[in-house]
Amino acid sequence: MPPAPRSGPSQQGIKEPSVPAAPWPHTPTIAWKPTTAWSFEFGQTTHEGIVFSNGHLWHTLRTFTVGSLKKLGIGSRSIAERIQEEAAALIQELSLIQGASFDPLSHIRNAVANVICSVVFGERYAYDDPDFRILLNLLNDNFQILSSQWGQMYNIFPSFLDWIPGPHHRIFSNFNKLQAFISKEIKKHEENRQPEEPQNFIDCFLDQMDKAKQDPRSHFYMETLVMTTHNLFFGGTETTSTTIHYGLLILLKYPNVTEAFDPPSPSIFPEKIQEEIDTVVGRDRLPCLQDRDNLPYTNAVIHEIQRFISVLPMGLPHILTQDTHFRGHFLLKGTTILPLLISAHRDPTQFKDPENFNPNNFLDDKGAFQNNDAFMPFALGKRICLGAGLARMEIFLFLTTILQRFTLCTVKRPEEIDLSPKSTGLGNVSPPYELLLKIR
Repeated sequence: MPPAPRSGPSQQGIKEPSVPAAPWPHTPTIAWKPTTAWSFEFGQTTHEGIVFSNGHLWHTLRTFTVGSLKKLGIGSRSIAERIQEEAAALIQELSLIQGASFDPLSHIRNAVANVICSVVFGERYAYDDPDFRILLNLLNDNFQILSSQWGQMYNIFPSFLDWIPGPHHRIFSNFNKLQAFISKEIKKHEENRQPEEPQNFIDCFLDQMDKAKQDPRSHFYMETLVMTTHNLFFGGTETTSTTIHYGLLILLKYPNVTEAFDPPSPSIFPEKIQEEIDTVVGRDRLPCLQDRDNLPYTNAVIHEIQRFISVLPMGLPHILTQDTHFRGHFLLKGTTILPLLISAHRDPTQFKDPENFNPNNFLDDKGAFQNNDAFMPFALGKRICLGAGLARMEIFLFLTTILQRFTLCTVKRPEEIDLSPKSTGLGNVSPPYELLLKIR
């Protein structure tokens, strides 16, 4: 993994006051999101969703979406049970191919996406459903392009790159296909739903559209629903599945690391996690969210995976909404800033061993789990990731369920495994690899 940029802001820098008595991430000073080159090319529709909207539109959509997701069980036991059901389906699917080497990314992506499908559409898809596979391939292709050199270059030189052949042109055709898929699903809901009896996010939004028909200032109309749904899918699928996929690779890389740390580190290997899971959970039931507090080492490993890979290393761009003084510099209102979350995750003043994968970064001297204010994989402040709570549940439940049921084996020697991302841009994309699973 690449080291954090030394010139970037440290964790203290990200939290340092930028206006009197106002911590940077929590102040309205940077509450707006800028228009990037590729989002501008999507057209005005891009600004109808949550990610790139600002001001009253953003506040209205976020308040409504958070409220609707809570009604649908996000953050509660009911959604955790839904994740458990999908984890069981994933285990069943993986059992069919255990003993043969394969890249688990598509299977992980299927499971993660089905959780958000159940919330947004009210149904899950079979893993071999052709429409479902097309949807996931489009989402993943855009994530890969936006995280590549092509995506970065287009954001810097859009007018020039418009004339250059390359994969960056697929971003927009993929986006149009995703819009068409979502619009088709919305139409089904319009025809079949029971008004005032919402079963999913689309139903909730359609109910709100009905209520706001007579309000000329309403933000609830079809384009907003399409883009908000796209935001939920993209944000709720790619980063979470990448984290789980990367996490399994890291566990293959470190099957038995016994390097001494101060204090001495427990070995970093899946068997230690499995021993803890067997002791606390056993093998007769699936892990549940309530087990997390009783699995301190497992919890530390999962947090360390997120810190180490920094799946969105630069976070998302923000805009200063007022003139700001920061570390002796005067920044004008309207300046675009990047928080460089990876610099917080590699801050030596905050973590015991920031450059290496070491679960001790989240364990105290007695082996109990210890969180860290510098841990911010979902960003922080008013525009923290909308699905942070859901992502935490999924990462914990999917990883613990896989490790409860399978022994992880690699087709390479651990020392030959390269953890460098396939590409780095919007995200750190996990490299492809081959995995062998053996039923425990």
